[in-house]
Amino acid sequence: QVQLVESGGELVQAGGSLGLSCAASGRSFHNYGMGWFRQAPGKEREFVATISWDGGWTHYADSVKGRFTISRDNAENTVTLQMNSLKPEDTAVYYCAATSLVASMNEQSYHSWGQGTQVTVSS
Repeated sequence: QVQLVESGGELVQAGGSLGLSCAASGRSFHNYGMGWFRQAPGKEREFVATISWDGGWTHYADSVKGRFTISRDNAENTVTLQMNSLKPEDTAVYYCAATSLVASMNEQSYHSWGQGTQVTVSS
């Protein structure tokens, strides 16, 4: 298991940019695929982006493709989500998570979750 702590969420205007960070504890971070998910009020949690253990493969939800970028630094035990051209519909609590798979879009595959960070996009 790994402990995850997200940061960087805040209120931002539509069209703006924001970077989220997820700090992981433990020596096995480089063995895990990582993902970002989000949950908007009244909605189920949904997949946003995933990255393989070595950072060589990424995949995005259609709703964020071309606007969001996931990356990781295994030396620093961090994974980031750079969000550009933000829209009000991006408003949600964003969670990072770790999986023992190479990477995954399925939240059931993830065994460790952070507490979440709130992103609010005003119109």
